[in-house]
Amino acid sequence: MNYLIIFIGGGIGAMSRYALQGIVYEFTGAAFPYGTLMVNVLGCFLIGVFAGASEKFIIDPQWRIFLTIGLLGGFTTFSSLGYETFALFRDGEILLALANIFGSVLIGLLSVWLGFFLIK
Repeated sequence: MNYLIIFIGGGIGAMSRYALQGIVYEFTGAAFPYGTLMVNVLGCFLIGVFAGASEKFIIDPQWRIFLTIGLLGGFTTFSSLGYETFALFRDGEILLALANIFGSVLIGLLSVWLGFFLIK
């Protein structure tokens, strides 16, 4: 059942990302990836709201899976990076937080370059 919940949430999240990026690009043009920036910032804000609400209220585990892994995971995995890094900083795990940023952003960019280079 959890896979179905994630599947549905992920589909809604991906379609929402596509729609929001399209709307943003209509207003800003495509010279800078404002649509992606908007999606990433909004996704981080929403996962922060949900994480805060989860600590304040009891939320059904299936809703948690639907919203975080499904909906926000389909919308942007950047929100997961943001929350997990925030949690590491909050818990005093500064080096792990920095490693998470380094690994996800810099090594991720290098991996894009390597994949592109190998195919070209």
